[in-house]
Amino acid sequence: MKNGDHLFLVDGSGYIFRAYHALPPLTRKSDGLPVGAVSGFCNMLWKLLVEARDTEVGVTPTHFAVIFDYSSKTFRNTLYDQYKANRSAPPDDLIPQFGLIRQATRAFNLPCIEKEGYEADDLIATYARLAVEAGGDVTIVSSDKDLMQLVTPKVSLYDTMKDKQIGIPEVIEKWGVPPEKMIDLQSLTGDSTDNIPGIPGIGPKTAAQLLEEYGDLDTLLERASEIKQNKRRENIIQFADQARLSRELVTLKLDTPIDVGLEELSLDPQDGPKLVGFLKAMEFTSLTRRVAEATGTDAAAVEPSNVQVQWGADAHGPDLDKGDAAAPSGGATVAQKAAGGSEQTVASASLSAKTETWTPQALAKTRAETAATSAIDRTSYVTISDLETLDRFIAIARETGLVAFDTESNALDAMQADLVGVSLAVAGNSKDASGRDIMAAYLPLAHRTGEGDMFGGGIAEGQVNFDEALARLKVLLEDPAILKVGQDLKYDWLLMKRYGVEIGPFDDTMLMSYVVESGMASFGGSGGHGMDALAERWLGHKTIGLKEVAGSGKGQVTFDFVSIEKATEYAAEDADVALRLWFAIKPQLVAKGLVHVYERLERPLLPVLARMEERGISVDRQILSRLSGEFAQGAGAHEAAAYELAGEKFNLGSPKQLGEILFGKLGLPGGSKTKTGQWSTSAQVLEDLAAVGHELPRKIVDWRQLSKLKSTYTDALPGYIHPQTKRVHTSYSLASTTTGRLSSSEPNLQNIPIRTAEGRKIRTAFIAEPGNKLVSADYSQIELRVLAHVADIPQLRQAFADGIDIHAMTASEMFSVPIEGMPSEVRRRAKAINFGIIYGISAFGLANQLAIERSEASDYIRRYFERFPGIRDYMDATKAFAREHGYVETIFGRRAHYPEIRSSNPQVRAFNERAAINAPIQGSAADIIRRAMIRIEPALAQSSLSGRMLLQVHDELIFEVPEAEVDQTIELVTDLMENAAMPALSMKVPLKVDARAADNWGEAH
Repeated sequence: MKNGDHLFLVDGSGYIFRAYHALPPLTRKSDGLPVGAVSGFCNMLWKLLVEARDTEVGVTPTHFAVIFDYSSKTFRNTLYDQYKANRSAPPDDLIPQFGLIRQATRAFNLPCIEKEGYEADDLIATYARLAVEAGGDVTIVSSDKDLMQLVTPKVSLYDTMKDKQIGIPEVIEKWGVPPEKMIDLQSLTGDSTDNIPGIPGIGPKTAAQLLEEYGDLDTLLERASEIKQNKRRENIIQFADQARLSRELVTLKLDTPIDVGLEELSLDPQDGPKLVGFLKAMEFTSLTRRVAEATGTDAAAVEPSNVQVQWGADAHGPDLDKGDAAAPSGGATVAQKAAGGSEQTVASASLSAKTETWTPQALAKTRAETAATSAIDRTSYVTISDLETLDRFIAIARETGLVAFDTESNALDAMQADLVGVSLAVAGNSKDASGRDIMAAYLPLAHRTGEGDMFGGGIAEGQVNFDEALARLKVLLEDPAILKVGQDLKYDWLLMKRYGVEIGPFDDTMLMSYVVESGMASFGGSGGHGMDALAERWLGHKTIGLKEVAGSGKGQVTFDFVSIEKATEYAAEDADVALRLWFAIKPQLVAKGLVHVYERLERPLLPVLARMEERGISVDRQILSRLSGEFAQGAGAHEAAAYELAGEKFNLGSPKQLGEILFGKLGLPGGSKTKTGQWSTSAQVLEDLAAVGHELPRKIVDWRQLSKLKSTYTDALPGYIHPQTKRVHTSYSLASTTTGRLSSSEPNLQNIPIRTAEGRKIRTAFIAEPGNKLVSADYSQIELRVLAHVADIPQLRQAFADGIDIHAMTASEMFSVPIEGMPSEVRRRAKAINFGIIYGISAFGLANQLAIERSEASDYIRRYFERFPGIRDYMDATKAFAREHGYVETIFGRRAHYPEIRSSNPQVRAFNERAAINAPIQGSAADIIRRAMIRIEPALAQSSLSGRMLLQVHDELIFEVPEAEVDQTIELVTDLMENAAMPALSMKVPLKVDARAADNWGEAH
């Protein structure tokens, strides 16, 4: 290594845990092997190697190494036998990934370094010293404070998650001391994660103040008697030796014996076939494709590597270069575990010999057969700069009856965006079903010149007259003989509606994907139903990112300032891809028998939601302002009470400080530490403590609730009021949940709590315009009614038919208590069980919810199933169906896929089983309200009623209705909602809707 060289040292152990916690559980589809951490590690490492120069570090490394901890025992355990003694064992599904990640590192052609008896941090410290002495610079890829003692003008840290370089100023800003004093600071504060004792009562701020005053640890300990604060002085004197021991523990060794010399860390080019072979063995499809493209490797010609799996907390993966094939002595491969100890290899093992249509392999085959096979050629795209060219595209669309359409605008909010241009794609005269004859173009309409400031720039040259082009587009987009295809069309529909164009008829490829693949869209390496993900999964194509044409960060411009040349490449691709996706996915609706779900539940709801978003709802600023003040006062009172109960001031919003107060200082029961070594202060933990009478946790819960309501709603909602309409316009997402439930955002109006007085107060700020009322129509216990229908529970069916209080009936059945005069506590317990059963509640969960012993909760659940055996039968049958087919269905045929239900990971499998049980119930309820929404709008028009549907919140619909039409509207809406399942389905249980009218939403509910 020499002057000008730059060494990257990756904290491999930190990377592992960051990758593990950053991603949801992921298993290899062929055998259920947990690979989530491996996937995250490989993606992070590849991104770092490829994009290092574009990060805040700004250089490409010349030398590179990944450093790991060898085991949990090091020389520090000899110094202090309690070092890291409180660390829990790694999660079961992470253990087999340790060795795989080491194999991944070698597959990347990178040094994989570890040393028995030493920690990764010691090796990093030693290599950093050697590199600097050789004249090089060092970037340590980690944000761990333990490594900040190494920071110098030549050595920095890099936090990949925040794209932030940590140098001397950043250390001082964070900790109040320069890097050379970090050892002394940690010696004083200790570290609960590593069980380093430090001095009790000394936190980082106090430690920084003491070091600033006394200079260093030794001087502080010598002059401790001068400290004025009694308790602080006594602790420092009493625990001085503890601080000295802590210093030995936190000081990194700069002379760790190394087996791999500095010169061997030179960064070599990637061995494409070797890396692709490993990634194929892991079944990382998307990353395999990216690596193959970047290294010029023919992925199809590369066989998957013979990757072996080792089990054990300190398992080390075999050396990929040496071709090790044996599992460790006494260990077993994941294949043997999955296959009950058989002699299968990992590559050939599977959880079942039966291949279902929902498996990734079958899906890949389907995509290969249906997707457009020709490569997408961006150089063929046309910029439409005259009306004659636009007319030619429109003529082809008329002749073929098909056109893909997309809009480009200058804002994400369709209610405030300006139309900048549109893209079109047509399939040509041949209507080639493979999609090979696709022509795509971009029609710029309002691009500007200049730097992107709101005052600069004129109209860019080479654009068609806006009004003339819009007139032609209106004819095209409203032509009933031409099918318009788009991706996530609701935005485009609403934007064009504001320009007087109502798109129809249409197909939305996002909604098609959602119907075909709900819950299984992670297959193929990228999840979701957005265009980028669909293009990769169905077409094997990586689309251009918006930041590639519009920039990012401070340099980002709105689309109207993007050059027309760049805009054409980006925008025309959207229409091109949308049309190819339509050719690929549309036949799957037929093949899987899902046309009715798409055509009756998804597609017709899109314009309904768009019109609801356009209408918005009025909000009273004065009410919100008053509530903000009220919540601030309430939160302040809780904060003051918390300080008094804790005996000191602390940051209530800091989980670390709160945990130290509750479980460290006060010693409250039930404390447990998270995987990062920090006390858990989750809402459930605090609720459990509050339930058994601890006052401080109750104050924290109340403070959190008021603070969240204030920041999320009463403070934020005025910012969402549209400057022209003076109303709030939320945005609904149709394809964001597995079960079919809608979600809303910007702002999210579906999470305003209804069961608390404060939540109900917020709803009073949503008001009707003068001369109108807000009508709330809410399904009563719809999910329990659906459960009674699908599980065919006679007692529940009869109770609903007779209009009996279902929770009181359940309590009577379970506890042999008369309904008349039933204590409210007994009914409350039955209600918790009724709703808990739907969501697969465990005895532990029910015990926490009701503040009872787990044994008592187990008895309740057992008795419930004894009284209602049909529910247990339904659960067992649903799990069996899901395991066989990979999905479950609602009563209207919507599929929710749970491909991980056959996972070898017990936690993943149990989660999927609970979700599969709940999905037909929650999904059917969601489908019912969708059917109601689709029917209500035309029914209001046909009855000459002026009421307008404004909001959907779970099982509730909100309307704004003229006062003179309230009774008639309530009657019509109630009838439609209660009969929404008809005529497709005759419900065995009647649906019940409660509807009320008031001046505001709070009073209407």
